[in-house]
Amino acid sequence: MPREVEPSKNERDFILEALQENVRLDGRSLDAFRSIDISFGDEHGTADVQLGRTRVLARISTSLTAPFPDRKFDGVFTINTELSPMASPAFEVGRPTDTEILLSRLLETSFRRSSALSTESLCLLAGQTVWSLTATAHVLSHDGNLLSACSIAILAALQHYRMPDTTVKGGEVTVYDSNERAPVPLALLHHPLCVTMALFDGGEMVVVDPTLREQQVCEGEIMVTANKHGEVCQIAKLGGVPADALAVLGCVEMAVNKVRALDTVVAEALEKDARKRDIGGLMAELRADNER
Repeated sequence: MPREVEPSKNERDFILEALQENVRLDGRSLDAFRSIDISFGDEHGTADVQLGRTRVLARISTSLTAPFPDRKFDGVFTINTELSPMASPAFEVGRPTDTEILLSRLLETSFRRSSALSTESLCLLAGQTVWSLTATAHVLSHDGNLLSACSIAILAALQHYRMPDTTVKGGEVTVYDSNERAPVPLALLHHPLCVTMALFDGGEMVVVDPTLREQQVCEGEIMVTANKHGEVCQIAKLGGVPADALAVLGCVEMAVNKVRALDTVVAEALEKDARKRDIGGLMAELRADNER
């Protein structure tokens, strides 16, 4: 299996010496994120996120299916990741790497196991018919911190998606086209986002949003998932240099502040897209509180 190109000894020494002087190769401060650009497709539920040179395309799809026997009142919520050779020569189609497996598990814990989406709202007929919703994150370019980029893309796509309206009558489910009834947004209970921090200098130095080169030379990583209300959904510390409790608490506090800023960026992008789609102010005319 191909491997990611490792930095040379000169590159490694240069990056580490620069960090000792609080200097990063791209000019950012140690606690700064790269520039974030969020765009949406013509259809609802498609979000394209660029975090520096890392790019992820998330897409939401739904279909009708039968529920799990032990979860008759819950729909199905699945998260998939696809890392293609286009993003990095280390990725192969049909052969998931450790990076892809870890990414999928962290995203599943962040969104599905934290109940970000109300699966009960996906139920149409208990024990018979439910919506199956799949969020797929396609990694188009890999320059570090895939977890944050994928979480931003999936959250933006979930908030952007509109589900077909339905009615249930006499045990029959009717799904309406968007021309017949306006689609409805998903029932999101909270908005989790992930922040990755790289550890250097025996865990004494913390670098937010590391690039690929910084991740390759770091001594360990801490991944924190939280929402804008300060509720922590997940803390992952997978090997590397040990970190004491106070250092972890400091990382969590820093991550919560970054999550609030990221949530604002996503909300602004969604608002901008809504204004672009609202041609002629039609939605304002249809508001219930509009003066007649």
